[in-house]
Amino acid sequence: MKQRFSTQTDGSGRAVPLHEAEGFEGMRRAGRLAAETLDFITGEVQAGVSTGDLDRKIETFIRDHGAVPATIGYRGYRHASCISVNHVVTHGIPSDGKVLKDGDILNIDVTPLVDGWHGDSSRMFVIGNAGVKARRLVQTTYEAMMAAIAAIRPGATLGDLGHACAQIAHKAGYSVVKDFCGHGVGRVFHDAPEVIHDGRPGEGLRLEPGMIFTVEPMINAGRADVTILPDGWTTVTKDRSLSAQFEHSIGVTEDGVEIFTLSPMKFAAPPYRAVI
Repeated sequence: MKQRFSTQTDGSGRAVPLHEAEGFEGMRRAGRLAAETLDFITGEVQAGVSTGDLDRKIETFIRDHGAVPATIGYRGYRHASCISVNHVVTHGIPSDGKVLKDGDILNIDVTPLVDGWHGDSSRMFVIGNAGVKARRLVQTTYEAMMAAIAAIRPGATLGDLGHACAQIAHKAGYSVVKDFCGHGVGRVFHDAPEVIHDGRPGEGLRLEPGMIFTVEPMINAGRADVTILPDGWTTVTKDRSLSAQFEHSIGVTEDGVEIFTLSPMKFAAPPYRAVI
């Protein structure tokens, strides 16, 4: 089936794909596996475990379910996940030398490739007795993501989404990272549109049924400024303040929004308790 595109372009001038029923079904399968992967790894995230060990378990789980980790080989990346701990904002590289300890917070980001479709999602995890400030940052970041998703419907704008997200973060005294953004996703890992998690109501791309993209705010406890380390991937807060992120892949429907990466175990934000 020939790909349709919106007559609009995103902020970088790229045409925005409009997906049909086939695309939504493909994203449901991929999104479910992404969510199942994060559900699975939840029981393994604890003090004394290395991020390298978590990554190997994630890769095995994805491959055992007939998919492949889309991140392996992507621009030279060699791991099945990104695991970002404490002041790492995004793209943390798993390592046997990075061992989790009591009080850590971390984001685990996975993207299984299922029959050509990318299921992209991430969640925060809290190790043991993390402080009140850390837990508050994690909870606020989840609420900011969900506020952004709640603003999605045909006729709304990316500015509406960004405003809803940033309002939650700023009210809590946090900053929103603008150096990285959400993105279109589907058969292409990173596609149009770019999704900035801050904005003004009514501004930006107008949402249309068939648009599929990620909502993945990165919220810092301190300033929004970030630095990419010499490895070319690991991004940290310049002031070494804590950072948190959640991510869902979503599709704009005729009357609202569909979240492709909801947890089958009904996990939302930590602490995670299964509801079956």
